[in-house]
Amino acid sequence: MAKSRKSSQSSIECESLENSAIARSPIHLIAAPGRLRFPRNSCEDQFTLVEPQIDAEGIHVWNFDTRCPLDVLFLMESGQHKVRMNRHSYFEVLYLCSGSALCHIQDRLLPMHVGDLAVIGSTVYHRLERRSSQPLTLAALFFEPEMIRCDGGNDSMQYLSPFLFQDATFPHIISAETGIPRQVLDMMLHIHAERASNSNARLVLKTYLKMILALLVTHYASYSGKAEVFHRQEKALERMRPLFQYLEENCSNPIQIKQAARVCGMSESHFMSVFKEVTGLSFLKYLIHYRVERARVMLTHTDESMKNVCQDVGFCDQSYFGAVFRKIVGLTPAEYRRRFRNNSANEFPQIHQDIPPLNAKMRLMA
Repeated sequence: MAKSRKSSQSSIECESLENSAIARSPIHLIAAPGRLRFPRNSCEDQFTLVEPQIDAEGIHVWNFDTRCPLDVLFLMESGQHKVRMNRHSYFEVLYLCSGSALCHIQDRLLPMHVGDLAVIGSTVYHRLERRSSQPLTLAALFFEPEMIRCDGGNDSMQYLSPFLFQDATFPHIISAETGIPRQVLDMMLHIHAERASNSNARLVLKTYLKMILALLVTHYASYSGKAEVFHRQEKALERMRPLFQYLEENCSNPIQIKQAARVCGMSESHFMSVFKEVTGLSFLKYLIHYRVERARVMLTHTDESMKNVCQDVGFCDQSYFGAVFRKIVGLTPAEYRRRFRNNSANEFPQIHQDIPPLNAKMRLMA
């Protein structure tokens, strides 16, 4: 087994390609047998790309081209900053190109090795954590279920089933040893190349996406997930939504568990259980991380004093704020401001900035 795992390891190399569909991409990539080659400078920093677009509810919003809500991108995670636990209305497939990671799914920790694939739906909070000295590099596929559902075909639900029926036991990680991740990666690279070379290639892109989904459906055919799982998770998220709005409006004030439970119309014990199931974190831990993220924004995008930042995000003691901030971020608030003060919201990498974002979340199931 160890030998098999070792043989699946990928290396990252630069290569100039000619006479291939993939060569038409501005990022020259190829999935050659036994290795993945692409220049490191083609990767975008995961923290600066993802973190600024996570709201108080922990929802990451990706600004898709509404004409074709499908993207393949390449990310690097150095371990210097951690992206918060988050979820999103789109579906996500991640291929680990290099490094070693722990995939946090709700309160589960799933090891992820080079060549493995992660399959993530819309109702689970998640993040990747680097667990080796080598930076993580990822190939990521983001797509709205609308890409499949808009055809109105009877088979759309079957194509999307691996993303819809993700309960607490769902096997999100597909091992490289199955051979499926590499096949999925090949299709992802074709999507990236076609997207870069032909802006009107929706039909071609959808074909590649359906090929990926067919592989996933076959892999998960024996998994006995049920539609009720999705409905239950959606219902739990809806019950938490007033609380996330409350946090955004009252972050500077003390917020106790009993207040949070009252906002959701639950008993304290039931609230704590549901909140942990929904977010993967206890309410108090979630609240602390949310306040620290609000502080990061104020430190880099305002001239507020450290005292005002501390108070505005809900810490009554500046020393305690500094200690908590350093434990989570790895820097003191002052060090963080000095290092990142020149960043601005407008400089965070985004794509399709000329296309307005989707106005409403697609209802997946009637």
